[in-house]
Amino acid sequence: MSAIVVIGSSLGGLHALEQVLGGLPGDFPVPLLAVQHRAPDGPALLSGLLQRHCALEVCEAEDKAELRAGRVLVAPAGYHVLVEPGHVALSLEAEVALSRPSIDVAFETAARAYGRQAIAIVLTGANDDGARGLAEICRLGGTAIVQDPATARGPQMPAAAIDAVDPRLVLALEEIAPRLAELAAERAQGAPR
Repeated sequence: MSAIVVIGSSLGGLHALEQVLGGLPGDFPVPLLAVQHRAPDGPALLSGLLQRHCALEVCEAEDKAELRAGRVLVAPAGYHVLVEPGHVALSLEAEVALSRPSIDVAFETAARAYGRQAIAIVLTGANDDGARGLAEICRLGGTAIVQDPATARGPQMPAAAIDAVDPRLVLALEEIAPRLAELAAERAQGAPR
């Protein structure tokens, strides 16, 4: 697969993910990975909740799960998700930024695996997880989208991301899905961003 979208969220993330994923068409041409902070012992309901709002297939990521267009992999509670070319791997390494799954880990591995073809999105959250990984996405030529902190339930995470990379694409929550659809179409056609 030539491109990937990785979305990171924390506090208020369910609503934000529903908005973004629910605004994407069923024929979205790029695979997606959603990393939402959640309790490691909580039930695996997130993928089912998101599926109700999404035309794409949504499923919990498993080790070596294939990245494919039209599908959203959701990071399982208690595991880091490492992005590799064409698939993901799960890891039980130590928490990063007090989280496992860590948004930084997913972004950093996506940056290494996909470079300029990676699109990373930081949504609402109450810490700075994702800021360092987003900087790595940008350093390797990928695209950063950050939810406008004014539209976030947890403005700290998007604010930290803005401080880390000064992204050109700071968007209100409702603006993210349409812009993401445009960027994904460009990536799928091999057009420059």
